[in-house]
Amino acid sequence: MSTELALRPATAADLPALAEVHLAARAAAGADFPPAVHTDDEVRAWVAGWDLAAYDVCVAVLDGRVVGYTRATRTWLDDLYVLPGAQGRGVGSALLDRVLALHPEGIGLWVFESNRPAREFYTRHGFVALERTDGAANEERAPDIRLVWPGADALACFRSMVDDVDLVLGDVLARRTALTRAIQAVKPSGERDPRREAEIVARVAAVVPDLGTERVARIVDVIITESLDAAR
Repeated sequence: MSTELALRPATAADLPALAEVHLAARAAAGADFPPAVHTDDEVRAWVAGWDLAAYDVCVAVLDGRVVGYTRATRTWLDDLYVLPGAQGRGVGSALLDRVLALHPEGIGLWVFESNRPAREFYTRHGFVALERTDGAANEERAPDIRLVWPGADALACFRSMVDDVDLVLGDVLARRTALTRAIQAVKPSGERDPRREAEIVARVAAVVPDLGTERVARIVDVIITESLDAAR
């Protein structure tokens, strides 16, 4: 039998096989994945409904059998799964290399924090961790990590992301200033409340542990000081 790996675009006829790859890969991962929230039949129905015009779905064929696939959009890699029996034979790397070649400006993905093998796999291929969450936004409610491959021009990619974050930061500062002004209008005293400010620092520091409490305290102090000055 041939051992040559072939990659090709998926067709509607491939979808049942892709569902089985998805189910088998997640089942074999054990504790690396959180418990499933959908039944196997629900997963099969979900995969059967994929719009192949909206996603780039690539199939990996080895020994004449579908053994893996990727599903991606212009900016996100949503799925990369390989059958357990085909893992360790370069299938995942070949699938990912194809995705990266088609996204020279970079691409992102989410991976469960518990899925250490996947995290190590993507790190070896140049992905960088940019965000960690408690999992409140995913169905499994499991902590996850946003990884980004910055593409051919990493500096331009990261600067573009910084520009997006700066716009969000500007919006947050505008709202914070407006709220400070509203509070000053009803606050019986214009004095600052050190206890409440310490609570604010603790909450923010918990979200950005990389900065540490002391740095967050300095940032919060500047924001409050300047917001109060603007309110006056």
